[in-house]
Amino acid sequence: MRHIGILGHSIPGSAHCYQAIARHGEQRLGEHQHPDVTLDCIPMGRSMPAWESGDRAAIREILAESVERLARAGCDFYVCPDNTAHLALDLPGPSLALPGLHIADVVAAEAAARGFRCVGILGTRWTMTAPMYPEALAAHGIDSRSPSPADQDDIQRITFGELVRGVFTQEARERFAAVVESLRSEGCDAVALVCTEHPLLLTADVAPLPTLDSTDLLARAAVDEALKT
Repeated sequence: MRHIGILGHSIPGSAHCYQAIARHGEQRLGEHQHPDVTLDCIPMGRSMPAWESGDRAAIREILAESVERLARAGCDFYVCPDNTAHLALDLPGPSLALPGLHIADVVAAEAAARGFRCVGILGTRWTMTAPMYPEALAAHGIDSRSPSPADQDDIQRITFGELVRGVFTQEARERFAAVVESLRSEGCDAVALVCTEHPLLLTADVAPLPTLDSTDLLARAAVDEALKT
């Protein structure tokens, strides 16, 4: 089996990915079994000023440090459950120390496999306004929608004011559900939860649309990759 590296960016999201890999590993390999996993997570506080200023090259350098440490730990490849981080990882620059799976490709492939025609994008403001998901979905012939600017403001505020700190309230859950309801009214038949903390708040049993949990899907893909011979 190949050794999985997790490139973490936020604590709740990194933990969600780690647990999901263990769960999918056990389903494939049996009780208490999973591929070897190493998690590296540089404090997100180092990156936040660069996110706010738009200096994604600086963020890529920080993330590259984590990938290098994962390589030194013996990992064969990495996965990054933080969707927004992929906006920095996708930039041109020095080669990273390990190959990685791209989260948007994984989500888009699952959307196609499930036959969705129009997918709502729920993530950080940077992810919701980036072409990453519209392009990945369009490659499978799938349309996409993002929330209104006002809804994006609320999602951003709740994500960084509460969710990344491990705070999940009923008020926030209802606000997210209302945003998804608006996306449904615009023709979406599914919603992609493309921020690592969002599936922890808006669980499938309360979401107004079928959900695509990017972290769980990436974890499943990581286990599949680790088991390849």
